[in-house]
Amino acid sequence: EVQLVESGGGLVQAGGSLRLSCAASGFTFSDYAIGWFRQAPGKEREGVSCISSSDGSTTYADSVKGRFTISSDNAKNTVYLQMNSLRPEDTALYYCAAERLSAWHLDYGLHPKWYDYWGQGTQVTVSS
Repeated sequence: EVQLVESGGGLVQAGGSLRLSCAASGFTFSDYAIGWFRQAPGKEREGVSCISSSDGSTTYADSVKGRFTISSDNAKNTVYLQMNSLRPEDTALYYCAAERLSAWHLDYGLHPKWYDYWGQGTQVTVSS
């Protein structure tokens, strides 16, 4: 059974940092891509970043480029999202999602509909 468990969310002041973790189990990690998404109240779910666990290729939403960094530790079956210079508009429920690399492409890696497996989310709140 595929399982994704997010952790690391919390309350932080603007300008601060958080590191989110996505621990994966139930599948061959290197055969999948992992994406980070977020959803604020009243808004649609949006892609933040994604990574191929096979070759490490990544992409980022324009809104987080230069501030967020995604990385993968294949030995731990875990993907991280390092978030720096946080802003109040980054406040959201953050999800990680997984999709088989055979059905995934970096060009659409930030689109939620391409992912089959989702975690429960971790809340990030940035105060001004």
